[in-house]
Amino acid sequence: MPGLFVTGTDTDCGKTAVSQGLIAALAAREQRVLGMKPIASGCVETADGLRNDDAERLAAAGWCEQPYARINPYAFAPAIAPHVAAAEAGVEIALAPIRDAYRALCDETDWVVVEGAGGWRVPLGDRLSMRDLPRALDLPVVLVVGVKLGCINHALLTQDSIRASGCPLVGWVANQVDPTMTASAATLDTLTRAIAAPRLGVIPWLDQLTPASVAAHLDPTPLL
Repeated sequence: MPGLFVTGTDTDCGKTAVSQGLIAALAAREQRVLGMKPIASGCVETADGLRNDDAERLAAAGWCEQPYARINPYAFAPAIAPHVAAAEAGVEIALAPIRDAYRALCDETDWVVVEGAGGWRVPLGDRLSMRDLPRALDLPVVLVVGVKLGCINHALLTQDSIRASGCPLVGWVANQVDPTMTASAATLDTLTRAIAAPRLGVIPWLDQLTPASVAAHLDPTPLL
């Protein structure tokens, strides 16, 4: 079952927008795709329980409706690090429920795009971190680089850590999160030469981030 794990150089680098864009870009190539956000903090209490905006955006981008608990098995209200939010809720994050939800999604689709939370090494508890998710789900990794001052160091450290974890890095996406950044072209050139994986696209600063507007700047061909 084809699938992807989308990680990023840090929080707010654009993982959700890129994940939505990848769903739309793959759908344009006649693939049925669903999104998944296994762990999310900063959720809002609704009549149906805790809901996370990023998870709902991924759910809306998918080709068919799925139970929210499959899209987001672990939802926490405080907008803090997942392991801290879990501890406050008296919950221990485990891989088995995530695996079960992922497999249920796989039964309904051709692809599952799984978005991490924060960066690659975000703790999920005393014995787990975000890097354990793609290993448990046997997923290759796509890295989202938020293009801003300091991103070269963050991108290369993350690349090294992904490889050290034994996960294949199958592509990366540059997301221009700072419209005022100087020397962005030189930064992109350095990243393209330094990251040993296909560049799937460069997302410019967009006034409106929609799955279609992001997909217009992505080429998922290397993933197919």
